Amino acid sequence: MESQKGKLTRTQSSLLRSPTARSAVHSLTSAAAADEEDEKPRRPVRHNPHRHYRDLLLLSLPFAFIFFLFLYLRDDSPRFANLVLIFALVATVTYAARRCSGSGRAAARRASSVDWFIGDDDNRKERKAGGRIVREGVVFYSNGDYYEGEFHKGRCNGSGVYNFFAKGRYEGDWIDGKYDGCGIESWARGSRYRGQYRRGLRHGFGVYKFYSGDSYAGEWIGGQSHGVGVQTCSDGSSYIGEFKCGVKHGLGYYQFRNGDKYAGEYFGDIIHGFGVYHFANGHCYEGSWHEGKKQGFGMYTFRNGEARCGDWASGVLKTPLPPSDPAVQHAVQAARKAADDSVLVPRVDAQVNKAVTNANRAATAARVAAIKAVQNQIHGKFCNIDV
Repeated sequence: MESQKGKLTRTQSSLLRSPTARSAVHSLTSAAAADEEDEKPRRPVRHNPHRHYRDLLLLSLPFAFIFFLFLYLRDDSPRFANLVLIFALVATVTYAARRCSGSGRAAARRASSVDWFIGDDDNRKERKAGGRIVREGVVFYSNGDYYEGEFHKGRCNGSGVYNFFAKGRYEGDWIDGKYDGCGIESWARGSRYRGQYRRGLRHGFGVYKFYSGDSYAGEWIGGQSHGVGVQTCSDGSSYIGEFKCGVKHGLGYYQFRNGDKYAGEYFGDIIHGFGVYHFANGHCYEGSWHEGKKQGFGMYTFRNGEARCGDWASGVLKTPLPPSDPAVQHAVQAARKAADDSVLVPRVDAQVNKAVTNANRAATAARVAAIKAVQNQIHGKFCNIDV
């Protein structure tokens, strides 16, 4: 009995407890500002040569009228005449100052109106080459990363390749500067993910293969394995079942590398609840589990048919009971049902294969866009921007 204790308590920790959920690189948020640094030359502003004389005439007429009024009133009402003259001077200076200020603001507005080479929905402000709108470009970032692919409104949009400096790359679909759609993400150490993304995170169906040889194929939500999936390890063990927030949680079937098999409930990556554990030597336990150990009511059957039933605590039988005891029978039935349900968990192989196929296509399109971006850079059709 003690020889089986180690096997009962052994549970492979999930490889997906803290998956790498990389969104679009922080430097991508500065792509729009970087793109805006390249602007088209503005057309010269045309000046009206007669406008200066017209403004001067309009300014002198009221002043001349007030000056003659001052001369007329100077002898009869000298004090009132002086007030009229002072008012005229103040009004003239104020009007001239406003005219100068208005001209300065207009010049500033003309100077601040810039035509960007990308950024409008009607594409009229995007650069054209031979009648074709050029959307592909190259952007370099201060941390050594660089992007080659399609842009829209100053951000990575469409298809493109993002290269992380000495770390890896992403090839696939983009929306508003984030991974969105399908693509392939690979790292320098050899890990790779192929599948679906949403708003910069793995979301949908996909396959993550670790550099160590382990892999996970199934559902993803918010960058973590969540739903139904298959986890295989390089040591030969495997798990098929439900995941939650990156760990085994729910119903599942686990085959250990030593030949042991468990089918039943998991909680937080640990055997917990009801389930059936088959040992490689032919022994079997059916009943209740708590944090990877036999806990509660259950029945342990040896390969020769002998059974030990009762109330278990931390893997040790504390209170022996007959197999006919209602509590034991209830626990055994619940364990067998959980085992049957775990085998019936729906597989998502078809959805995963479809997502991988779409990811391969998206990666191919991204590489084509990257080639066009480099060609545009070489021929000067789309400026590269150093950030």
